[in-house]
Amino acid sequence: MRGWVVLRMTGAMLKVFCGSLIYKTLVLLILVGYQSSISPLFAQELQLRRWNHLPINHNFLTGNYATTQGEIAFDPVLRIEDAVVDIDTWLLAYVHTFELLDRTARFEVRQAWQNGTWSGLVDGKPTTVDRSGWSDTFLRFAVNLLGAPPLEGKAYAGYRAATDEETIVGLALGVVLPTGQYFDDKLINLGNNRFTFRPQIGIQHRKGNWAFEATGTVWIYTDNSSFFGGNRLEQNPLYTIDGSIEYNFTSGLWASAGLGIGIGGRSTVNSVPANDYRETVAWAIRAGFPLTKSTGMTATYVQNDHWSQVGSKSQSVSIGIVTSW
Repeated sequence: MRGWVVLRMTGAMLKVFCGSLIYKTLVLLILVGYQSSISPLFAQELQLRRWNHLPINHNFLTGNYATTQGEIAFDPVLRIEDAVVDIDTWLLAYVHTFELLDRTARFEVRQAWQNGTWSGLVDGKPTTVDRSGWSDTFLRFAVNLLGAPPLEGKAYAGYRAATDEETIVGLALGVVLPTGQYFDDKLINLGNNRFTFRPQIGIQHRKGNWAFEATGTVWIYTDNSSFFGGNRLEQNPLYTIDGSIEYNFTSGLWASAGLGIGIGGRSTVNSVPANDYRETVAWAIRAGFPLTKSTGMTATYVQNDHWSQVGSKSQSVSIGIVTSW
């Protein structure tokens, strides 16, 4: 929809404003904020249980399906109403744990395939755009600096059974690779055609059946020199902080709830700042239960909202299965 919207708006306004380059730039700056606010990889990540103590030399494979519906808030000047997005995501993730300098570390890779529909009324006329393809690949390396000693097998099981209270502090670096589907003549894309680096610091405190976790992340974006219409897109860092609380039942069932906020991330197009400073909030609830000793299932609900002018309101429901060896 967004590529079509820009062409339609600029085409109409060219007749009124006699080819005003200033107006074209203003429209593009307004729209870029909305494009990035609903892109799946720009949405604030609210991942629970990031810093859990895991046994080393272990592998975890996760398959996940998520459905997301959202409403998009546009500036009235664009005459875009009832804008909604509907995305289905199939995700495959792999985690390998290992020992690094007498610390527990992990490496993670995630890849998703998505099918999405964006629709709304432009000047009162229905408009719809569909996208299907691969999203950007996500890599993450994390190491626990405090707590969570590198153990496996019976030593790990014995340590977890004997430890009633523990604090874990960790560092991580996530990297989003520009591998997803991208068209430089479209504003709606599943990929972002740039790298994103996410340094993180986190803490988890466990006491009995309870666990409390907090994570701070900085999203650092490289430039997209092949942005829509031959333009150059730059973006300031986005800062997020989130926390969660979890309870583990004796049956193996666990449940958690999390809340996060994000600020910053203002964009510029061809060195002209956009009015798209982000102020977002997200919350999630999640539960998991074992099927066998090495396999379990999870269910998650996530809701995103914003209190800035730019952003979207969305709800996601997902189910997943994880196995380990």
